[in-house]
Amino acid sequence: MNRVIAMNPKVLSVLALLGGSLLLSACGSGPKSASTSTTTTGVTQNLALTPAVRKGLLDAASKYHQLPVSDYVGLRAGAIYYAFDPATNSYYAAAGLNAGPHSLQAQVGTQDDGAYNLFLRAASTKTWTVYDDGLSEVQGTKCPLTIPPAVLKVWNWKAKSCFPPS
Repeated sequence: MNRVIAMNPKVLSVLALLGGSLLLSACGSGPKSASTSTTTTGVTQNLALTPAVRKGLLDAASKYHQLPVSDYVGLRAGAIYYAFDPATNSYYAAAGLNAGPHSLQAQVGTQDDGAYNLFLRAASTKTWTVYDDGLSEVQGTKCPLTIPPAVLKVWNWKAKSCFPPS
């Protein structure tokens, strides 16, 4: 015997809203939830960091620092940012590296000048350009990459900065 259960339309609306909210919250990345910033040519988006993007960033950073990728165990949790800016038609990322326990050279590098990296990739390519940002918090040093204001906004970074808030 089949039964049809009638539900209150208000209950259905609440359930649909909750389901949509859960789905959207699963798409965020980095320490902040996903957000957007409107530019003159579109919307800058804070993107979810996929395993492929994570691998691409780690590969590019290890190559930049002239060490094998096996010298690192990953990217520093809580300090990874990834966004697309339609005004520049480019992807931006920022991340710290976690050195492996068996690589003294990687350990020293992540403590000193290689502690934080900025990444830039044109939408038309698959290759990341790496910028060493380990000294950007030192007074008198210049940021190696100008990050667009819309990207800084979705990352919740200070204007004209190139390092996440501490």
